[in-house]
Amino acid sequence: MATNNSFLNDLYNEQISGVAYKNLQLKKNILSYFANHGNSTIADLSKILNVSSPKITELITELITSELVMDYGKTESAVGRRPNLYGLAADSLLFLGVEVKHDHINIGLLNFQKDLVKFQEGIPYQLANTSQSFDEMCAIINRFIKDFKGISKRIYSVCVNISGRINYRTGYSYSFFYFNEEPLTQILTNRLGIKTYIENDSRAMAFGEFCSGSVKDEKEVIFVNADYGIALGIMINGELHYGKSGYAGEFGHIPFFDNEIICHCGKKGCLETETSGLALERQFKERLQAGAASIITSKIQDPEQISITDILEAANNDDTLAMELVSEIGEKLGKGIAILINLYNPELIILGGALSTTGECIFLPLKSAINKYSLSKVNNDTQFRLSKLGSKAGVIGASILARNKLFNI
Repeated sequence: MATNNSFLNDLYNEQISGVAYKNLQLKKNILSYFANHGNSTIADLSKILNVSSPKITELITELITSELVMDYGKTESAVGRRPNLYGLAADSLLFLGVEVKHDHINIGLLNFQKDLVKFQEGIPYQLANTSQSFDEMCAIINRFIKDFKGISKRIYSVCVNISGRINYRTGYSYSFFYFNEEPLTQILTNRLGIKTYIENDSRAMAFGEFCSGSVKDEKEVIFVNADYGIALGIMINGELHYGKSGYAGEFGHIPFFDNEIICHCGKKGCLETETSGLALERQFKERLQAGAASIITSKIQDPEQISITDILEAANNDDTLAMELVSEIGEKLGKGIAILINLYNPELIILGGALSTTGECIFLPLKSAINKYSLSKVNNDTQFRLSKLGSKAGVIGASILARNKLFNI
């Protein structure tokens, strides 16, 4: 990806070596420091990074020329000669986060300081493991970039969240878009013209909450993504937990129920066969066929056209059937989460995903079941919160991951 920005060219140059490589790493360290700690003087940067002041001055000058760093003027110190403060030119570096859901896409742009600059949600889309679905996803991302004129040259990296098995080390997605031997990350980089990473959707949502959402000082956190399926994002000692190949968190596929319902994974009795959004949709339609009433039927006559979104909206509008089913799911899911609490002894459990939008309707029975089925000594260590970022969690998490992976933060 050739640009007029020498820093960006070096960043993408896999052949860079020697002094140029060393200078690139030092520049990345300077930018990372500004991102994590705020503005600083050349003298302080020299001490912190263990690099000579003349070298820091040279690198800062080059970063200013690349419009990545700004001179914020003199410090407020009243003693002696006041040094200049330097820091990020906030919106000069942008990172694109893409959350691919089953029936829509959310996209957002964050700057280096983790401020959400642009956000668009609910872009219609149907996720399928086909080349047509992949092409449409790429087209949506490219349209988003083109709609905001002048930003493409400022987007340094992209992270795309997809559900299922993602190997973050190799860049392969094994649940969707596994068409050939080339890693999905490389295919996306070629299609978008920007360095692109991929991440599991639940893990990205967890990271978004950890960096900018419900997490305060907690380091041991489990994010429960209750959406079409059920999955986890796990933080251990403040770091995302991946497992050996990146498949950790498949909570929805633990054998939990003695039923004959076949999960989309091909097995029977998985937790998400009775606790997920897809389970809610199936149960709701079955109850309608059995004669139950709902306000939804006054708007949608064909039960097959009723979506998970319709049911959740009905629950939030006091529809008895929808509330009853959501509450039942909360109780069953809470029993499953009780196992997690006994196993992990987390500081914090966050409930996110589409089902969490029903608030106390799902949260109260969930917490009641947790209290009933988990060990009280362990349970007392754990706090419970609803997602603070909501539909923005995945996009924010993806954008920050795109930043961190590119700059090794």
